[in-house]
Amino acid sequence: MIPGAFEYHRPESVGAAVKLLAELGEESRVIAGGHSLIPMMKLRMADLSHLIDLQKIDDLKGIRIEGGRITIGAMTTQHELITNAALQDAAPILREAALQIADPQVRYVGTLGGNVANGDPGNDMPGLMQCLDASFTLVGPDGERQVAARDFYEAAYFTARADEEILTAVSFDAPQGGYAYEKQKRKIGDYATAAAAVLIARNGDRCTAASIAMTNLADTPTYSAEAGAALVGSGLDDEAVKAAVTAALNAIEPAEDNRGPVEFKMHVAGVILRRAIDRAWSRA
Repeated sequence: MIPGAFEYHRPESVGAAVKLLAELGEESRVIAGGHSLIPMMKLRMADLSHLIDLQKIDDLKGIRIEGGRITIGAMTTQHELITNAALQDAAPILREAALQIADPQVRYVGTLGGNVANGDPGNDMPGLMQCLDASFTLVGPDGERQVAARDFYEAAYFTARADEEILTAVSFDAPQGGYAYEKQKRKIGDYATAAAAVLIARNGDRCTAASIAMTNLADTPTYSAEAGAALVGSGLDDEAVKAAVTAALNAIEPAEDNRGPVEFKMHVAGVILRRAIDRAWSRA
């Protein structure tokens, strides 16, 4: 289908984009990569009078690594996450996850900010950002504020971002230890049936810290502090891993859809999470 008529705006600064959002109101939306918004407009599930394209705002692009803190501009593409050598060294889990998003054609245009900002429970980066304990920078008419990724997602397509705010950057501490992003999907380009992001730190044969989040298994990405805590202090024996998997499964609420019934999704989630834990431990 063809979307309805709309006016196209291309501001060159964050301030100009925020001003447009405030002036144009609820009939306007910002567009980053467009892979979520444009299909919805074509299906007439979103009927907008104004699109505000963020592509010309240079301040929203780029990757900075300073003193162990990583900051990524919202308009940085998935392809750039994959090819940036410094980011690969500092946080290789981002490259591992980005390589599993859709296909190269999508990754050349799709952005980190677009992936995390719209609250789609099937997107890969929101769960990963919760695993990394990332912070999102939001800019609106009242200035700038920070929102933790673990507090950002409220329901499917509902987030802590106000209508007049723009998500401008994502920041997190460079992770230490082992990592894994594991994903099961029906075919290339599909959303995950289940996906898991895992970070594990170890000292000798004992786990000293663990972070676990899962994707597309509830209305929001699911971070489970209890699952991570079940691994801490253990040598990741079967009992500890089983306890972590059980805690994570207790935190999710998958719904039946064309990827399978609830029982199947719960089974896949358990398998995927165990694989991610095993791989992260082996890399720690």
